[in-house]
Amino acid sequence: MNAHAQACAVTSAASPDGVLRERGQREVFCGLTGIVWLHRKIQDAFFLVVGSRTCAHLIQSAAGVMIFAEPRFATAIMEERDLAGLVDANDELDRIVTQLLARRPEIKLLFLVGSCPSEVIKLDLSRAALRLSQRFSPGVRVLNYSGSGIETTFTQGEDACLASLVPVLPAADRSARPSLLVVGALADVVEDQFKRTFAALGIDQVAFLPPRRSSELPAIGPETRVLLAQPFLGDTARALEERGCRRIAAPFPLGGEGTALWLAAAADAFGVSHAHVERTIAPLKARAERALARYRAQLAGKRVFLFPDSQIEIPLARFLSREIGMELVEVGTPYLHRDHLASELALLPGGTQLSEGQDVERQLDRCRDARPDLVVCGLGLANPLEAEGLTTKWSIELIFTPIQGFEQAGDLAELFARPLLRQTRLAV
Repeated sequence: MNAHAQACAVTSAASPDGVLRERGQREVFCGLTGIVWLHRKIQDAFFLVVGSRTCAHLIQSAAGVMIFAEPRFATAIMEERDLAGLVDANDELDRIVTQLLARRPEIKLLFLVGSCPSEVIKLDLSRAALRLSQRFSPGVRVLNYSGSGIETTFTQGEDACLASLVPVLPAADRSARPSLLVVGALADVVEDQFKRTFAALGIDQVAFLPPRRSSELPAIGPETRVLLAQPFLGDTARALEERGCRRIAAPFPLGGEGTALWLAAAADAFGVSHAHVERTIAPLKARAERALARYRAQLAGKRVFLFPDSQIEIPLARFLSREIGMELVEVGTPYLHRDHLASELALLPGGTQLSEGQDVERQLDRCRDARPDLVVCGLGLANPLEAEGLTTKWSIELIFTPIQGFEQAGDLAELFARPLLRQTRLAV
């Protein structure tokens, strides 16, 4: 766990749009955590963190790696002599990368991931990545991004990783047909479901970023339409737009309603008729509605408080409110990207209390005063709140679990019903 206490003045102020902006101590995982799901997604990639033993322990604990497993991530541990400048850190890094690639010849894409220690000593990993990429080309491409927790929350690690891929995506041919690029790491089963649905809608030029293998990097250009699957990909979206791609504005595919609106926005961008969209997704929507019905009976009317952690809080709040019937006490998010979340914000109940950023002590006070039925928060806050009699849901589980799409709507609702059911059983 990486708890950050920012050495800045504590501020808390309501903006003209009613959003409570807070700048104080924050409690989040760092961006290195994104490696846990990214290394499973890109099957021929390897993530080498340049950091401390603390970084290594964090990732291993988050991943729950078995001792006999051979994961596709590791940490080049910086020792005291590296930090003190007694050795050339670049020489050490080159040596470690050479050993790694000799031992793991299946690696085709290597990410050098910056951390707090490597950034503090100003180790230039971008230059190291260029040097190593030239050395091991064409067999291995080496890229870099920062997973440092100094300024980022844990989902921004994925954003930084995908943004690092954008410059190396091939350029689409000028005569290329319009294509759809779905951006954001999705479980393979979810990706396959979306592929089938897009095909049924008549959208057959579909690619995903990140791809399952580095040899499948999608070609992009002015005819590429970008559909974000995750709301925390601001840097990636901007990099794609700078290369001429056009983003499709849409809610995010959480729950039956969110998935239907997400698919409909893509279909509209490709000129698919509304009637065809409705015919295609109607059975899928109905199945999602049946799955949600059992959980709505358990969750409707329950009060929920969402601490800022994963940046998916606003789509979650829309889902919990509109599809499950829960009452939103406060919806916090580390960063509110108003453009990307405009469709989601429009669907929230009027008067919803939104907060951006974090002053963890003040938010804890508001949560304690409200005594909600369920608190969605990071691991560092969950145990203390449980000890005070509040029921909690780990927000990180919502990132590790497949929750997008019609088929997963019931699974998403169950994640919120489970802690309340547990609490009921403990009280008996």
